[in-house]
Amino acid sequence: MSGHSKWSTIRHKKGAADAKRGKIFTKIIKEIMVAARSGGGDPGGNPRLRAAIAAAKAENMPKDNVERAIKKGTGGLDGVNYEEVNYEGYGPGGVAVLVEVLTDNRNRAASDVRHIFSRHGGSLGEAGCVAWMFSKKGSIVFNREKVSEEAVMDVALDAGAEDVKDQEDQFEVTTSLEDFVAVKAAFDSKDMPYELAEITMVPQSSVAIEDEKAALQVLKLMDALEDCDDVQHAYANFDIPDKVLNALA
Repeated sequence: MSGHSKWSTIRHKKGAADAKRGKIFTKIIKEIMVAARSGGGDPGGNPRLRAAIAAAKAENMPKDNVERAIKKGTGGLDGVNYEEVNYEGYGPGGVAVLVEVLTDNRNRAASDVRHIFSRHGGSLGEAGCVAWMFSKKGSIVFNREKVSEEAVMDVALDAGAEDVKDQEDQFEVTTSLEDFVAVKAAFDSKDMPYELAEITMVPQSSVAIEDEKAALQVLKLMDALEDCDDVQHAYANFDIPDKVLNALA
């Protein structure tokens, strides 16, 4: 999902991510609550909770927020019960889109997601139509002007990363869920600045979008999905060249 990772880093640079930090924290807290409710409050025996805590650490969420969310999930504190729903579909250019939802109103969520797809040139598909294309991984993205490929490779491999990809002006390090925190910490210990560190869904293949109009449609679709309160995450397999992304940014 190189195109999506590049777009995410551009948004971070523009400050959009910081402006939405409150919304990001809300989404992570919901995920921690549901993970703790379904699998218990011990991250050692609950992979989903472990991944949610890793995402919280990647966003520098305070430890108290994480612990409070776990208590709400396990019943130690009052909290809202959220229902999990996934939606799958296609965006402009045949881009595969996977949407993860946590909601207290399934009808509202379905209506909102369907409207967003329709408004931005996409369409919802049947369950299972695109989910098989994605695997949950850790992703750490570097600007190649700030770090050397050799340095990234050395630290990544020593720390147990799965892969390092050269993507035009970036290096993307991919990790397993279990190794994400350790690999991120290894780069932190070397003071190697990364553009983005997150838990994401990585596609097996990507769809190239080189037309600026189509690219803008795809990005507007993704932005609208990510801004929806019921949507936890929206993933896609587009790959937009740097020159097009930079022009649109």
